Amino acid sequence: MGPLAAQQAPSAEKIQEADKAFRSGYAALGRGDLKAARTDLERVVRLTPQIEEGHSALGAVLYQLGEDTKAIVQLEAALKLKPEDAAAQANLALAYTRAGQPQKALPLYRSLEGAGPLSGDILNGYVRALAASGASGEAAAKLKSALDAEGSSGDAAKLYADLGSLYAQQRMWPEAQQAFEQSVALDAQQAKVHLQLGMVLGMEGQQQPAIDELTKAVNLDDQSAEAQTELGKALITAGNDAEAIPHLQQAITLDPDETSAANQLAMALQRTGKEQAAIPLFQRVLSAEPDNPSALTNLALAYIQSGDAKSAMPLYKHALALNPNNPTVHQDLGAAYMQQSDIEDAIREFQAGLKLDSQNPRLHYDLGLAYKLKDDLPDAMAELKTAARLDPQSPDAPYTLGILYMQDGKFDDAAVHISKALQLHPDNGDGWAVLGSIYKQQGKLDQAASALAQAVKLQPNQPGPHITLAGVLQEQGKRDEATAQRKLAADLTRVAVNRQRATFAVNTGNLLLAKGQITDAISRYQDAIASDPKFAEAHLRLAAALEQQGRTAEAAKERQIAAAMQQ
Repeated sequence: MGPLAAQQAPSAEKIQEADKAFRSGYAALGRGDLKAARTDLERVVRLTPQIEEGHSALGAVLYQLGEDTKAIVQLEAALKLKPEDAAAQANLALAYTRAGQPQKALPLYRSLEGAGPLSGDILNGYVRALAASGASGEAAAKLKSALDAEGSSGDAAKLYADLGSLYAQQRMWPEAQQAFEQSVALDAQQAKVHLQLGMVLGMEGQQQPAIDELTKAVNLDDQSAEAQTELGKALITAGNDAEAIPHLQQAITLDPDETSAANQLAMALQRTGKEQAAIPLFQRVLSAEPDNPSALTNLALAYIQSGDAKSAMPLYKHALALNPNNPTVHQDLGAAYMQQSDIEDAIREFQAGLKLDSQNPRLHYDLGLAYKLKDDLPDAMAELKTAARLDPQSPDAPYTLGILYMQDGKFDDAAVHISKALQLHPDNGDGWAVLGSIYKQQGKLDQAASALAQAVKLQPNQPGPHITLAGVLQEQGKRDEATAQRKLAADLTRVAVNRQRATFAVNTGNLLLAKGQITDAISRYQDAIASDPKFAEAHLRLAAALEQQGRTAEAAKERQIAAAMQQ
């Protein structure tokens, strides 16, 4: 633009002042100082509202600042004064498009198109306005026509990316994939396009290719919260929670308001046994989305897993208020009542869940457990049998049935059900110990010895199976072997008692150290080591206390001992 001309100027003085402001604003615009340009151009418009160039320039600056509504006012004013201003037409079309007014934008784009081929942001805006108006086919045709003219040079990579975005909006995944692939083939440094391609591949179920593309996006732009989030989500879909967690953590560091990343991170932490770390993240999600049913139930579950059923209750009730016909939430609320030993309310919730989903084996199992705790054995057995029938691959129902039959003195039935449970879950050391005890009660000593030997193999540090096996061997006349088992049991019991004593001493030492009573804490840590010399934590805590006293050499020695134990 050139200097302002005096068109209907109220005075030569104002025109001179406006001309100076225009030159200053134009210079600021040239050096990228949009705020200064805005201030100068607003002055131009105030001084000479009859001059079209001021409105047009101010509208362009406001558009670049993202203030579309204000930009539209100025650009409309400019075109009233000078309808043929192509720059004002282009900026107004783009502002209309971004402001969600595509129908107003289309006549302007068509006017501009009549003057010659469109390119760059104008073409992109035209395509977006067409798509927003439901003319996706025409939008695609515009891009393809531009690509035919462009060939494989210049803006072709961007045009293919725009075409891919258009297809993705229409959920035309294969076409979108092809367009994005052509774009990155021309320019492999486009982080955004790798991100879009990765998301499309994920929608197509191509997990590893999606992860590969999203990894490229993150490598090209590791400050993109969206790319970090999408890579984290893709890794979770592939079952790689541990790999997903650092990407999701980075995403919420970059964008603390990214609730999707916070929710995904919380669920990944929860699945990896880090419920305490998940709780504040779920709370963050609920702060932004208080009626998010997934976050409500997941936070409640995290409380349950942390032993805080009381905090879980209102969350489950809120979730049920949003959707009273969700059997899973009734089941989870029942579990919360169970944790609080509120058996009657637990039974009520499990029954409510079964009214909605009568074929849910887990609900039948949970209801059976509730009846068991209520000492209602007939109803407990009926529910557990139903659970076993509905889910014949789960060991839980037959195992619990076996325990009930054993407690009722029905050892034959108990052995049948425990054996079935062990066929489904052969690594259950407690189960083999129970089965061995049942066989012993039945006088089936060989079978008892075999089951107990398996229990000892699976749980070598538990004294109980050794003691029971010793009794079986004694009855079989194998006195030396029985004596050996009793000795093992006694040694294991002694170790367990010593570890318990050492743990108590360490906990006491920790309390003393927190109070600044370092000498007393050291004494308790030394007591712990005397009770259990192989307790690595006691050596580490002693090292920390010694270091606070300046005894660095002794502290280093304790850490070396602990490190050797942990290898």
